[in-house]
Amino acid sequence: MVELNCVSTLHLAKRVVQDMVARNEGRILFTSSVASQAPEPFQSVYSATKAFVQFLALGIREELTNTGVTVTALLPGPTETEFFDRAEATDTKLGASDSKDDPAQVARQGFEGLMKGEASVFAGSGSSKLMGKLSAVLPDAIAGKSHKPMLRPGSAQG
Repeated sequence: MVELNCVSTLHLAKRVVQDMVARNEGRILFTSSVASQAPEPFQSVYSATKAFVQFLALGIREELTNTGVTVTALLPGPTETEFFDRAEATDTKLGASDSKDDPAQVARQGFEGLMKGEASVFAGSGSSKLMGKLSAVLPDAIAGKSHKPMLRPGSAQG
């Protein structure tokens, strides 16, 4: 997961940024997550790698000021994809929830934010956007404790 979310993202960004800066134009959309905003018990590595992506995007964005290249970080909430199956998290309250966001809506909101040149886009439903924004301002200890019941393995059963 660290190789995929951190190392390969960094490597790919380095390659495309150089060409975009040389052309004085380009747009980059990094896929972070609302999980990047706070510690995520039982998904600690995932949330840490998404925090890396978020800070990488914001740092590169600042470095590229006045180059014609913009960088946007997409922070979706829980989205109806294969993520929870692949993460073996379908037995969690969050993974079993029927209220995950529509991937087409998340993609559209990310694209719109990219085209507007926004730094970060909390995407998905209103509740996903609120979850991300609240996690960003809550103290880490409180955010981590509040997420724990939703992410605990087996929590979907009771």
